[in-house]
Amino acid sequence: MRNTAKLTTAVLATGALTLGLTACGSGKNSGSSDTSGPLVVAASPTPHAEILDFVKKNLAKKAGLDLEVREFTDYITPNTATEDGDVDANYFQNQPYLDDFNKKRGTHIVPVVTVHLEPLGLYSHKVKKADALKSGATIAVPNDAVNEARALKLLAANGLITLKAGAGNEATPQDIAKNPRNLRFKEVEAAQTARSLDDVDAAVVNGNYAISAGIKPAKEALVLESAKNSPYGNFLAVKKGDEKDPRVQKLAKLLTSPEVKKFIQDKYQGSVIPSF
Repeated sequence: MRNTAKLTTAVLATGALTLGLTACGSGKNSGSSDTSGPLVVAASPTPHAEILDFVKKNLAKKAGLDLEVREFTDYITPNTATEDGDVDANYFQNQPYLDDFNKKRGTHIVPVVTVHLEPLGLYSHKVKKADALKSGATIAVPNDAVNEARALKLLAANGLITLKAGAGNEATPQDIAKNPRNLRFKEVEAAQTARSLDDVDAAVVNGNYAISAGIKPAKEALVLESAKNSPYGNFLAVKKGDEKDPRVQKLAKLLTSPEVKKFIQDKYQGSVIPSF
C-alpha cells in the first residue's frame, strides 16, 4: 500500500533485536535515554499509517522530525511493542480500548493527543436498510471486549436491540435486555468483520477495517456511529513517562495541524473525522 514496513507479530522479534543492537528505536532496550534517533510509530495501515505517511512526506522534515512508520494489522502488538520499547509510540486506538488493555495486560500506555474518529458502522451485502433485517438474522460483531460493547451500543442506539441498564464498555450479547428481531450474533476478530459480510446478514465493522476493505462508511453504512461527544477518538500514545519526548511532542503538534485536518477531510470524505 505504501513504503512503510508491514510487520507481523512473528517478524517483530527480529525487529526488536535489530532495534536493540542499533539503538534506532526508543533506546529503552539499549538502556539509552537518547531521543535523537528516528521516532518509530506503530500504526494500523488505514487510516493511521496513511495519515502518518502524509506527515512524514509533507511536514516532518521542516519540523526537524525523523519519522518511521511501522504497520501492524492487529490491535495487540502495537501496545505490547510500545510497552517493551520496540517502538516509541503507536497510533491506532481509543480510550476505552486502551483502558481495558492496560487493565488486563498490566501495560502502562497513555494517550498524548487525539487526532480523529472512525465511526463504527453496520454493513450488509444482503439488505439496504437496517429495518430490512429479518427475524433471526445473524450479525457479526468484533470479539474484543470494548469493540463488541461498542457494536452493541450502536445497534441499541438504532433500535435493533435494548441493552440492560448499566451495560458498559464490556457489554456482550448476554447484556441484551430486549431482542425483538431475535438477532443472532457471531463474534469474530475485528479484522475479520468486513470479510465476514458474505457469510452473515450484516456485520458491525470498525472504521479502519471498513476503509481497508474498500467500504465507504459515510455512504454505505446501514447505521453509523455518531461523532458527537464520542469517547472513541483515536490518539497518538506512548509508554507512560515518554510524553515529554521532544520527538513525540513534534509529532503531536503536526498530527493536529491544519494541514492534517484538510488531508483527513479531503481523503476520507466523512468516513474519518478530525477530532481537533
